[in-house]
Amino acid sequence: MKVLKFGGTSVGSPQRMKDVCKLITEDGQQKLVVLSAMSGTTNSLVEIAQYLYGGNRNGADDVINRLRAKYYAHVPELLEKKANQDKVQKFLEEKFAYLQSFKAAGFSEIEEKAILAQGELISTFMVTAYLQEQGIKAALLPALDFMKTDPDAEPDMVFISKHAEKALADAPGMQIYITQGFICRNADGNIDNLQRGGSDYTASILGAAIKAEEIQIWTDIDGMHNNDPRVVKGTKPVRHLHFEEAAELAYFGAKILHPTCIQPAKAACIPVRLLNTMEPSAPGTLIDNNAEPGRIAAVAAKENITAIKIKSSRMLLAHGFLRKVFEIFETYRTSIDMICTSEVGVSMSIDNTRNLNEIVAELKKYGTVTVDEGMCIICVVGDMEWENLGFESRALDALADIPVRMISYGGSNYNISFLIRESDKTAALQRLSDVLFNGKK
Repeated sequence: MKVLKFGGTSVGSPQRMKDVCKLITEDGQQKLVVLSAMSGTTNSLVEIAQYLYGGNRNGADDVINRLRAKYYAHVPELLEKKANQDKVQKFLEEKFAYLQSFKAAGFSEIEEKAILAQGELISTFMVTAYLQEQGIKAALLPALDFMKTDPDAEPDMVFISKHAEKALADAPGMQIYITQGFICRNADGNIDNLQRGGSDYTASILGAAIKAEEIQIWTDIDGMHNNDPRVVKGTKPVRHLHFEEAAELAYFGAKILHPTCIQPAKAACIPVRLLNTMEPSAPGTLIDNNAEPGRIAAVAAKENITAIKIKSSRMLLAHGFLRKVFEIFETYRTSIDMICTSEVGVSMSIDNTRNLNEIVAELKKYGTVTVDEGMCIICVVGDMEWENLGFESRALDALADIPVRMISYGGSNYNISFLIRESDKTAALQRLSDVLFNGKK
């Protein structure tokens, strides 16, 4: 069985829902399909929660009423039979009554998570109803019955595997199984969400849990490209990536995939395929554990980076200096993207500046601190084993006319990264594309 995931734009209207249903049923194979909320719904649910946090019951009701009207208009567009329309209408009435049951007084994160879950619950019910109206053997499997996180907010894979397999076994003989992405229960049994990676993460977790043949992530982009097609001319889709290459690209700016979501698939050795809902026949990008030696695969860019440099003459032979520096970032829950060291200094880059002032104040206890904002990380991904002569020099040659603030090489066998000014991003990406992929000098 394959696991397929479709995002909010793929089910963003009745016609898009019909298109997805045609795509998942035309080959007649059995599938488990993970769906997001209809595009725009989650934003409305967040707005409802914000009004309730602020004690504005009337504001919340206004948003609920607008959302209700939108969905009620969708029902006759999606379904032909009056009985099926009535069934979905009744379900919607229950859901919107549930949304209106929340009180502004004492509203908390627990209630907010329950509100945010309603978008996926509605979209999956509607799609399942349409499939059944078309004569397809389809079953709706509630994700809240088997998607669970442990006390550390990580997927409880033992629980998920046991209960997902039971849910499938309890609905035998179906061609299509539909479930929700993003939502789950936490260790306390309350409705929660997976946060990192959302529905992509759900698909990867379920694929690993049920030992799927393949996990497919469907978006409106044709897989990963060897560079950002919105910025660089002459880009091409990358048809194959190693899991590590895909993770590097995802972390450093390739927004088609969240870096976390492929980890369960990688651990279970289940291939992930990125496909385009607008071009279903396109081959997309296959991600698996098979590396292609001697190849530079792609380039990605991560913007809004801040570089921090701490210089201290005491660092030379000073035991524990780096530990103290890292503890400061850990205290303020701030991840470091890149790091370079010398005898008297250390440079780091971060993308979360929420606690920048506090971090800088702490670092100044140990040395002179300089901060460069408006920076960008350029990541070149491929077979970067140190024995491969010339790869790093080709990238450096391409950036010969671009000022480089930091270089990170050797921390990964799949990545060399450059920190440059954000204003130089477009020029740097174009030069790298021309030199590494288009044979220019």
